[in-house]
Amino acid sequence: MPVTGTTRRLTTAQALIAFLARQYTACDGVNQRLIGATWGIFGHGNVAGIGQALLESGPEVMPFHQGRNEQTMVHAAVGYARQSGRLSAHAVTTSIGPGATNLVTGAALATVNHLPVLLLPGDTFATRPADPVLQQLEVPYAGDVSVNDCLRPVSRYFDRVARPEALIPAALNAMSVLADPANTGAVTLALPQDVQAEAYDWPDEFFRERVWPVRAPAVDRDQLADAAQELRRARRPLIVVGGGVRHARAQDVLGALAEHTGIPVASTQAGKGALPHDHPQDVGGIGHTGTATADALARTADVVLGVGTRWTDFTTASATLFADPDVRFVNLNIRPADAHKMGGRQLVGDARTGLAALGDALKGHRVPADYEAEYAHLKGEWERRVDVAYTPASDAARPTQAQVLGVLDTLVTGDDILINAAGSLPGDLHQLWRARSRDQYHVEYGYSCMGYEIPAAIGVALAAPGRPVWALVGDGTYLMNPTEIVTAVQENIPIKVVILDNHGYASIGGLSEAVGGERFGTAYRFRAPDGACDGAPLPVDLAANAASLGMRVRRAGTVRDLREALAWARSADGPTCVYVETETPDTVSGPPPSQAWWDVPVAETATREPAVTAREEYERHVTARRRHL
Repeated sequence: MPVTGTTRRLTTAQALIAFLARQYTACDGVNQRLIGATWGIFGHGNVAGIGQALLESGPEVMPFHQGRNEQTMVHAAVGYARQSGRLSAHAVTTSIGPGATNLVTGAALATVNHLPVLLLPGDTFATRPADPVLQQLEVPYAGDVSVNDCLRPVSRYFDRVARPEALIPAALNAMSVLADPANTGAVTLALPQDVQAEAYDWPDEFFRERVWPVRAPAVDRDQLADAAQELRRARRPLIVVGGGVRHARAQDVLGALAEHTGIPVASTQAGKGALPHDHPQDVGGIGHTGTATADALARTADVVLGVGTRWTDFTTASATLFADPDVRFVNLNIRPADAHKMGGRQLVGDARTGLAALGDALKGHRVPADYEAEYAHLKGEWERRVDVAYTPASDAARPTQAQVLGVLDTLVTGDDILINAAGSLPGDLHQLWRARSRDQYHVEYGYSCMGYEIPAAIGVALAAPGRPVWALVGDGTYLMNPTEIVTAVQENIPIKVVILDNHGYASIGGLSEAVGGERFGTAYRFRAPDGACDGAPLPVDLAANAASLGMRVRRAGTVRDLREALAWARSADGPTCVYVETETPDTVSGPPPSQAWWDVPVAETATREPAVTAREEYERHVTARRRHL
């Protein structure tokens, strides 16, 4: 293409790194670097391109982190992006073939959760000098398809840079999406390996510093007036907050609105911590893993204000929770696709500016005093149930999972950050954890991806140096992705990994039992003579495994041991691990049972009695399901 002005002759990969180093976001008068670092595992799709460019540019231009698995590199980048408030992100570079396809799960997690990450997978030759090349997928009906096309449906933006000059619009489009709060997620630039190494005369203008404003659109005045009128008429209003409150940095205005109006605030997994646990209007988690307080209020609410939530089935208890026949919804969301859900009145805009405007429109309004007294009483009752679940019989006892959280609760401050994603822990945390600060609770439940916790903890620690970062993992999750422990050891990143070993997939085991599956295939046990996997527990030593990867490890057999081990880990200046074998809650106090239903279909025909009984229970719950139109 025609080029005017001065130019720089660089390879495509060198130009991309130079470009990324000059991109910034702007929010609240502060500029932050949009791409703060690059993660990479090198192979023949990127070693001579992006790898050489990173080496030549040096860490001052683009810091580099060496990963152990492509999926976990994305998880680390996502953890960093969330802790950075979506204002700064990381890039991830891979080779072609399996290195690229390993990105898919991490990309889906990023996009589902609306968290920015830049993916730079290597691709097969654009010029096709040899066809096929090693690790190339041959597609008989299309010559321009590669395995990287798997990333299209899980990316918010995808482009294949088939010529050096095509990088210019592709890179600009990529930055625009990454910095857009309504549209962000995984962004993929597939880079053919020959194009990465090809030189081009780049216009200097391409490398100038660019600042991408993070927009915070105000809500429509007429929509605001309608929403305020709806809330003023309500006798039993309820606010449900999701991750959008955190992303918009709207916690203070949310707290002010709740205090001035007395409207109780329930939270999704992504929204928990928007108000501290001891805030008078905070009533805890909502939905299938919610508190009895929040779910009772939801069942009788006449107007529900959803702020920054996608209204997933866990939040709505599979469309059975909001039982008032005349319940109405108002949805404040920056994404129109989420604002229309539940048949609600739409308030399309930024959560912070929207809540501030709504607070102004509701000045002088307060909910009835008896309603405030009711939820305050329910909140107090729930806190007593948490105390019971947290309290062990003695310091010499083996702790339950809930009691592990109880011990940790006595040690942390608002500085600590807890990370979890899958298993039975998200439910216990959503019900029981007492969040002390707006960013302490980091549970990835949009995709609930096993293996997220350890790499995400690394990303969070990079974004929040000096703060204690805890990765809480079950044994099933640990076995999925422990290898980034090596990265934490290599860079001396002081994450604190807590392994809770219950010898199997406990969460799915409980679900299996509830739906008539009899815990089939969920325990980590030897195969018995009859073929069932219900023999003795497997002799897998997860503590020894973590130690073999370079971590300092302490084992905790009792509550007393656990208290000492967690205190040791919290004060450590390097990566540490605490291993505890948990007691089942069948024999000692555990968390309260689920306070709301979740729709997992049960076999309609079966011969085994547990499945027959589960189907009868399923049909009873289904009758309460409704569509909010």
